[in-house]
Amino acid sequence: MYNNCNCGCRNNCITLAVISSVIIGVITTVLRITAVITVTPAFLWVLLGIAVVYLLASLIAAPHIRFNGRNDCVCTILPIYLLGILGTILTSVILLGITFVATSIPGAIITGLLLLFFSLIITSASCLIKCIVNCDGIE
Repeated sequence: MYNNCNCGCRNNCITLAVISSVIIGVITTVLRITAVITVTPAFLWVLLGIAVVYLLASLIAAPHIRFNGRNDCVCTILPIYLLGILGTILTSVILLGITFVATSIPGAIITGLLLLFFSLIITSASCLIKCIVNCDGIE
């Protein structure tokens, strides 16, 4: 018997991933505006490196996922996943290139976006793994 496992719930996983990432981004923005947290260049380089590694790993894994017949499941999560990767790369490069005062509002917003995009990478990668593992129809 064909069992579709969690494929019907993948939209719920994406929704939860986006909501939790937005919450993390808003909390980060508030903490940065109030100068509770600061972001160091080392932290920005680490997030940039992690995002590039995720992008390269996705490039390497893409043909294997595609040829295993899991396109329907992956294609719904992939745009959010890539948005997180590219957003993390862009915002970390902006924060590395421009120095903001600890309590500056534009710096806080960009830092909030950075953590939003980074948490989006992690949460959407979790959804992607859940989908790949559970969507093969094997009982």
